[in-house]
Amino acid sequence: MTDHARHPAALASAAPSHFIGLMSGTSLDGVDGVLVDSTDGRVLAEAYLPFPNDLRETLMVLQAPSENELHREALAANALVRIYADCVRDLLDQAKLPASAIAAVGAHGQTIRHRPGEFDGIGYTRQLNAPALLAELTGIDVVADIRSRDVAAGGQGAPLVPAYHQAMFASAGETRVVCNLGGISNVTILPAAASGQPVSGFDCGPGNALLDGWAAWHLGKAYDDGGAWGASGRVSDALLAAMLAAPYFKQTPPKSTGRDLFHAKWLEAHLSAHPGVSPVDVQATLVALTAQCVADDVLRYAPDCRGFYACGGGTRNQALMQAIASRLPGMTVATTETLGVPPQQVEARAFAWLAERCLARQPGNLPSVTGAKGPRILGAIYPH
Repeated sequence: MTDHARHPAALASAAPSHFIGLMSGTSLDGVDGVLVDSTDGRVLAEAYLPFPNDLRETLMVLQAPSENELHREALAANALVRIYADCVRDLLDQAKLPASAIAAVGAHGQTIRHRPGEFDGIGYTRQLNAPALLAELTGIDVVADIRSRDVAAGGQGAPLVPAYHQAMFASAGETRVVCNLGGISNVTILPAAASGQPVSGFDCGPGNALLDGWAAWHLGKAYDDGGAWGASGRVSDALLAAMLAAPYFKQTPPKSTGRDLFHAKWLEAHLSAHPGVSPVDVQATLVALTAQCVADDVLRYAPDCRGFYACGGGTRNQALMQAIASRLPGMTVATTETLGVPPQQVEARAFAWLAERCLARQPGNLPSVTGAKGPRILGAIYPH
């Protein structure tokens, strides 16, 4: 490639081959963004923008019915998208690329309700977003509403990243598990390619959502830095057993969950039934809860797994990573960094990949994961 061909002006005049992925998950901490060159998969820029406290509090309130929620949701969506737009600008500045070099932004939005399969057999999933405003602010096509097509086809709409995990992390000779430790934990089971077995994946249960909420209440911080506080406590076996008795953990895949189930009031109900557990011991028990529900699912559904690779914010919680490793003897337990992708990039890269699939009119879901009736093209396109 000549030096001229590498210049941003030359890139802008050619068909755009770059995609941006934006992901804000159930941790409610902020937005991760990446700018990817789709020709070779290289990440040219990455950025993280935290949510301001007022937006985080509003998003938390919108997880449940509240007064005047339609109005509050619309205003929160606009505020969220302005942060998305700032993230896009940061990525473009880092990569020294114009907006015209980007084929599309894959913007997941902020999940505020996730109830697939309920009510009429289809249910719904709702990601707060304002993609038309994002297209207006950035001058780039936006792919959004990425989960609802799978739900309409009878699927869970989640997790959607297993298709990307398969493309990036599958091995010909061994079964691997990729685990996202976000607000909710989920796993992708990647059978050895030579086995011919389908990929599977599902939400295990709580990840950082309860851990971060409890730490915020008692430490006044957004999270337990490195998991040090939780590591200093002792697990309450009685409280852990009661929480693990939740019906969700016994459901068979496909299944997905969120803050609709694992929220502060759910935890408070268990604490009321088990009084006297100190705050630090509650944190230690929540670490054990996340580790146990992940490990149980790996051992149940991927007993031949040889490599367990984690991504997401929970990888920074050393106590959690150690708790998972202790429950998976004989397996390699590491982060996706070992496979060449930094753990904080995986989710955002997945939604850049899904945006690319949408523009190419290629399916983005895996029916073996979500339970949808078949492969579906995911997302709605908002031209700039």
